Order: sequence, then structure tokens, then C-alpha cells
Amino acid sequence: AGDEFGRTQKGNNNAYCQDNEISWVDWENKDEELLEFTSKLIHFRLDHPVFCRNKWFQHKAIKGKGITDIEWFLPEGITMSDEHWGETLAKSLGIFLSGDELMSRTDRGEKITDDTFYIMINSNDTPVVFTLPEKNWGKQWRKIVDTSDGYIDPDGSEVIFMASENIEVKDRSVMLLMHEPEIKS
Repeated sequence: AGDEFGRTQKGNNNAYCQDNEISWVDWENKDEELLEFTSKLIHFRLDHPVFCRNKWFQHKAIKGKGITDIEWFLPEGITMSDEHWGETLAKSLGIFLSGDELMSRTDRGEKITDDTFYIMINSNDTPVVFTLPEKNWGKQWRKIVDTSDGYIDPDGSEVIFMASENIEVKDRSVMLLMHEPEIKS
């Protein structure tokens, strides 16, 4: 308890047997900014079925799109192979989550769809430049979350990133982008 407002157990991953300040929750000494960020993130997740799936991703092709429902990418913007998963020093990856093929239905039998997202995870202790995947995965992307500075905007920033564009992701942080559908004129 308390992770959402910055409480620490000082490295103790099993503090249940501690009856001291390690296990006590100080509700008065909370990080309000972190609590607000976490609350917004929880609401955002609940608003998007792609993050609350009741069926596993299948890594299957989406008809007529030339992409899969989920895909993992190297920071260079190319899909990961089985060999890449075995690299012990790999500390950064991108994850594509399609909202087109959720394989779920409403109580009335209607197909559930959602937005499509790209997540960039950098667990390195230095910034990493990610290259967005090619345009068949999505031509335009809008930043929704950046954990390096506590940024979260469910509607997305005004900045649009284009396919194959380079984006610096700060050390030990996650950036979430939402696919921005093209406006048909």
C-alpha cells in the first residue's frame, strides 16, 4: 500500500512481518503530484479496453493491414526476433498494441474496439533514442504519457510524431503514444 503516493519500504519486499516505520503508512506525508499522476493513469487504463483485455493477445495478423494485434520492437524500430529476446543486455523495447482486434464483445454481442498504442520502455540509466515503426504500423502518433516528467494527458499533446521519427526516451522511463487517425478530406 502507498506506492501510488511515493511510499517506500526501503528495499524490503516483504515488510508484513515488520511492526515499525518500514511497514507503517504515513497518510499525511504523501507525494500529491505522484498520487494525481497515478490516479489519472488508472482512469486512462480503465477507459481503454486494449489495456483491460479479457482474452490474451494472439500475435495474429489483422486482416488487410499487414500488422499484428501485438508486436515488440527494438529501439531502432524493427521487430524483435527470438534471438533478440535472449540478449541479456537488452533494456529497452517498444510495444505495439492494436485496438482493432480485441477479440472481445459487449453483453449485446457487439465487437469492442479501441485506440491503438505504442509504448516505449527504457530501463537503461541513460536516455535512449527510439525510432517509431514504419507507417504500416501507424502514420501519426500523439504523446499521452511520459513518466520522466509526470506528463499525462488522455487527449494527447499537440505534438504529432510521424512514422519512422526518432524520439528520445529519458532514462528509466516509459512513454506512451496513441495512434492519431488521419483526417480524410
